[in-house]
Amino acid sequence: MFVWTGGAAFVSSLAFCAGSYFLRWSGGSGGGWTAVAFDAVLVSIFAAHHSVFAREGVKRWLARRLPERLLRSVYVWTASLLLCWTCAAWRPVGYELFSVSGVRLWLHAAIQLLGVWVIARAVRHLSPLELAGIRREAAVQALKVAGPYRLVRHPLYLGWILIVFGSAHMTGDRLAFAVLTTAYLILAIPWEERSLARSLGDEYLRYRRLVRWRVIPFIY
Repeated sequence: MFVWTGGAAFVSSLAFCAGSYFLRWSGGSGGGWTAVAFDAVLVSIFAAHHSVFAREGVKRWLARRLPERLLRSVYVWTASLLLCWTCAAWRPVGYELFSVSGVRLWLHAAIQLLGVWVIARAVRHLSPLELAGIRREAAVQALKVAGPYRLVRHPLYLGWILIVFGSAHMTGDRLAFAVLTTAYLILAIPWEERSLARSLGDEYLRYRRLVRWRVIPFIY
């Protein structure tokens, strides 16, 4: 029950985040830079959880205190609740930066749909049940070089960037959310890749040589 409800919490938190981005953060009055600073703290707390759980010492400490089959689910539960809390406690920034129509509206929609497509293709080569904490992860997973993983090493992040920066109606809240979350992803990549190199060894080093770009082709 704990594992399956954790999976439901994972999906619900993503839906709540999407609802906040597309429905709640649509402009109006807000706190400006003071709100941005407060929201940065929220995102930092959410990011700190991911960084702490990624440390090998923390994983070993938890493994001594929790059943192994629940470790991933505890992580998913915590991340899901923190994401919901971040969006619920978000302090409105306000301002409307731009709103486009006509051909540009369709162009922005295409960019966001491309981001959704990239994420869906990337998840296809992973395991959605593992991401949701329902199925246990293998100790060492085989490296899969297929789909968008042939283009960049972190296609989930690329898809995220396309979605959050692709809005046709860009408000201060949407831009702040896009910048703060993308900054966290970019900063986290070196730690994540070091962990993958430790787990997969030479196989991952060969993959890094084969796929040069981390997130954005020809840029980074």
